[in-house]
Amino acid sequence: MTPPRNDRTLLPLAGSHRDGGRSAATCLWKCNDACSKPVPNTSDNEYFGDVVAASRRSVLKAGGAAAALAGLTTAAGTVGADSAAAAPGPGKKSPFGFTPIEPVKAGTDELVVPEGFQWTPIISWGDPVLKGAPAFDFDNHTADAQAGQMGYNCDYVGVLRHKNENSAVLVVNNEYTNNNLMFHDYTDAASMTDDQVQLTMNAHGLTIVEMTRKNPGSKWTYTKAAPLNRRITAETPFELVGPAAGHRLVQTSADPTGKKALGTFGNCAGGTTPWGTVLSGEENFNGYFTQPEKPSDDMAGEAASRYGLAGGNSAQHDWDRLDDRFDLTQEPNEANRHGWIIEVNPFDPDSTPRKLTALGRLKHEGANVVVADNGKVVAYMGDDERFDYMYKFVSKGTYREGDTANNLTLLEEGDLFVAKFTGDGTEDGEQDGTGEWLPLVEDGRSAVPGMSLAEVLVYTRLAADTVGPTKMDRPEDVEVNLVNGRVYAALTNNTDRTPAQVDEVNPRANNKHGQVLEMTPTSGDHTTRSFSWKLILICGDPTDPETYFNGYDPSEVSPISCPDNVAFDGDGNLWVATDGNALGHCDGMYLMPLKGEHKGHLQQFLSVPAYAECCGPLIEWTDRVVYAAIQHPGEADDATTDNVQSTFPYQGNTQPRPGVIMMWPKGKGQGPKDPEDPKDPEKPEDPKDPKPKDTKPGDGGPKDPKPGGPGDGGPKGPVIETDVL
Repeated sequence: MTPPRNDRTLLPLAGSHRDGGRSAATCLWKCNDACSKPVPNTSDNEYFGDVVAASRRSVLKAGGAAAALAGLTTAAGTVGADSAAAAPGPGKKSPFGFTPIEPVKAGTDELVVPEGFQWTPIISWGDPVLKGAPAFDFDNHTADAQAGQMGYNCDYVGVLRHKNENSAVLVVNNEYTNNNLMFHDYTDAASMTDDQVQLTMNAHGLTIVEMTRKNPGSKWTYTKAAPLNRRITAETPFELVGPAAGHRLVQTSADPTGKKALGTFGNCAGGTTPWGTVLSGEENFNGYFTQPEKPSDDMAGEAASRYGLAGGNSAQHDWDRLDDRFDLTQEPNEANRHGWIIEVNPFDPDSTPRKLTALGRLKHEGANVVVADNGKVVAYMGDDERFDYMYKFVSKGTYREGDTANNLTLLEEGDLFVAKFTGDGTEDGEQDGTGEWLPLVEDGRSAVPGMSLAEVLVYTRLAADTVGPTKMDRPEDVEVNLVNGRVYAALTNNTDRTPAQVDEVNPRANNKHGQVLEMTPTSGDHTTRSFSWKLILICGDPTDPETYFNGYDPSEVSPISCPDNVAFDGDGNLWVATDGNALGHCDGMYLMPLKGEHKGHLQQFLSVPAYAECCGPLIEWTDRVVYAAIQHPGEADDATTDNVQSTFPYQGNTQPRPGVIMMWPKGKGQGPKDPEDPKDPEKPEDPKDPKPKDTKPGDGGPKDPKPGGPGDGGPKGPVIETDVL
């Protein structure tokens, strides 16, 4: 029987449950108030805090003039407001090619970048994508219009070269919607018309558009109705592939084959494969379903509780009003068809996107792959939940450059592992240790006693609980640095860690600010089952002795809170995007070198608008362009269409429009010279491309789809652009 509806009005919103500095509105819309609910992981596995040494490295490093970003130098200056008293360093001249900005007070509706840089929006919510799609009209928006327009809250950003260096395909996740900021007079899901409900379904998923530019120093412009343009929504047909495809656990009345799922939603981070496809993680999928009041007394019921699918909640956006599959009391297996890594071919708009069951079913933040020395493809993943785990997949087959047919099968079969961490004590003055990958699937068979292969993949959390991995503080983006070969993970925060869990190897209870983890595979082999690890960044106010910046002097760094995504430039420097800053600042993007005299010298590059999250950091080193997705601007607790908290992207719009921006140096793509550096080149030499050479799945695909680079922007108001000939 369908449980009684529990529709929730926007106001009042509880704020006491929040992790980090997120607004209660973000908790409601993004993850269905996950952090206000009991922790899903009730296993007795150890906590990551139980294996992390509490000491801090005592040697502080400062000074030096080595440039980490040659060719991006500019005169000293700051943009922003309300700098943290803890961080006098950002006001000083930086050796990284830009003068770091000061932290901006939370709620300030500005987009701030360093002096000498500029920014421009590439595409925003509602911009027409497909042929026949109308121009955006907020007051007269319809589901039909949205189906052909850019989706709502964007996250992952991928840029893949197409015909030449001035032609590319942009792929963007559209994670979720803010119904109260999209519709006048919104009160709860029941107040929406059927067309508005359908509109929210069409605003989820992914947006794919072609882009062009005049030359490497000019701005990218997306092309309306281009041949490769595509919208993927909550109703797009998908193919389930891999060992769980066709199993009874993913069969429904509408799809007795268990191989044809509909739609994707909750898409958070992702990655670009060496063969030119894009991976996207289905994260907070549980809130989209009306749930049974209590779980059944079997493995399916245990899994429902573990995934937050058995609490009697109603579908957050009322999608079950239009489609019974979103009511788990009628279609209990429908939720098993979500929570996967999906793979999309952006160069074939007629291709069917796929859900990769071999990579397990989680609240996937995303997946990023690397080709190991033996040719096997390795994918690293995080399950974004308090006290959940980190995972690794190793393909059975091997990568063949240029062999698209072969490479498209690599993520369909292989071994799946979950991570266990061990600390080595505090004597060395570092927060480090060793770890091992515990098998869940091995040689095509379940490695978990009492669970079949399909059960391990559909109920991956239950399988992992069984083998004893380490509980983590919200493992989100996990990526390989292709310059140094190490793996980096953003552990965002976890305020549920209690003082009782703190001992000599626990960094801190009530973890509001998060940390960044570095993992080094044994012998540099990503297929091996052992690794060493180290915390290289423990976030927070630099005056707090519990913070740590890889040994660098904290008086010279920018304050940072709640790391969410990581990225790397061509020198292997770490870039970090944040979500939920708990220091009273707007979220943003930061650079931190991983080697040399400035190792650990964290500097803020970007501050995003009021109540927004910085997503999708992409650093294109060759062209010195930085991309970012500006998600949920104006998402304050009391925000409505009549109480607007942001007008991003400041193009004359009266309502916030999430979107993708690019930032780059002024002056025809070349950063101003550093007058103190006579070696500063007119145009910097491009470092060796760290990405494996790539072939696209179709004609005109990317030759080297690599991440994106440095940019600029301006405060609220007219967007600054260059006139590059």
